[in-house]
Formats: sequence, structure tokens, C-alpha cells
Amino acid sequence: MKRIAVYCGATMGNDNAYQQATKQLADYLVEHNLELVYGGGGVGLMGMLANEVLTNGGKVHGIITEQLVQREVAFNKLTDLKVVESMSVRKDMMLKLSDACIALPGGPGTLEEIIEAFSWARLGNNPNPCVFFNVNGYYSPLEDMFDNMVITGFLTVADRQKLLFSDSLDEIFNFMAHYEPPQIRTYN
Repeated sequence: MKRIAVYCGATMGNDNAYQQATKQLADYLVEHNLELVYGGGGVGLMGMLANEVLTNGGKVHGIITEQLVQREVAFNKLTDLKVVESMSVRKDMMLKLSDACIALPGGPGTLEEIIEAFSWARLGNNPNPCVFFNVNGYYSPLEDMFDNMVITGFLTVADRQKLLFSDSLDEIFNFMAHYEPPQIRTYN
């Protein structure tokens, strides 16, 4: 693994634990010589994450839409910043540039991006592991929802095991190091 895509909030959230976890992840990436791939913003947890990685000597690759550049949310101090035409292009490029995906706490955009990455893995279009960094149980209701998908027959047990919810970076990176993509979904 060389590059990690991280999805996270464009705001800080209202619990200092989210900011502490963001710094913890940034420090972990730098300590393990892993480069950050993210949405290119300089605000919220996104900006904090990128700034922390850069401050500690790491590399940060941002991918941002032209629309967001016009709104002046781009972080211009990155190792490199690619400006693309749409969110669809951004999400695809982030997956292609990275070796794994992590979601820190965030809003609907964060959730949509990591869920799409996992959905694409089930279709055979994303070989990267997907993980929810479950800070203070933030994603626990969603974890319950995925478990309910298995119970109700909408997700296989095997595919559910390909999605991790954890508050431990050691567990997260161990999961990613031993990850094998799901079998390509069939419809029999």
C-alpha cells in the first residue's frame, strides 16, 4: 500500500474527538510513509487532515471539482492538486490513485463516497478495501444497518466481511493489509 483515500467532513463536527482522530490518522499515514489522497479542500476535517500530513512531511494529493475551486475551498499548499469537471470524475480518480479507502466522520458527501466505493468493490470496479474509522461510535448506526442488510438477505455474509467499522488504526491497517476484494457479484 502506498496511497490512502480518505473521505471526511468539510466541517469540524461538534466533538473534539473527531479532530483528534483526524490528527491521529494523519500522523499514522506519515509515520508509515503512506500518501494521502483526498478531496482537495482546505476546510473542516479535510483541511485539518491535509495540513497535518503536510506539516509532518507527508505527501498529499488533492482532487477537487472546478465548482469547489470557484467557491474558494481548494487547499493550494498540496503536493499536487488536480481540478476536475465533476464529482463523478473526482471519485473515480480518487479510487484509481489510491490503494485503500477510509471514511472519517463526515456528512452526506462523505457517506456517499465511501458507500459508492464499497458498492463498486462488489461490482468488481474497485479493488480497494473500504473502512469506516468509527470514532466515538459515529458510524455504529450504519454498521447496524449493514448487519441488517445481511439479516434481511440484501447483502451476503462474505461481502459484509469486506467492510470494516473500527476505532483502532492498528486494526484498520491490518484489515487493509490482508484484504482480498469480494467475489464479483453474480445474479443467479
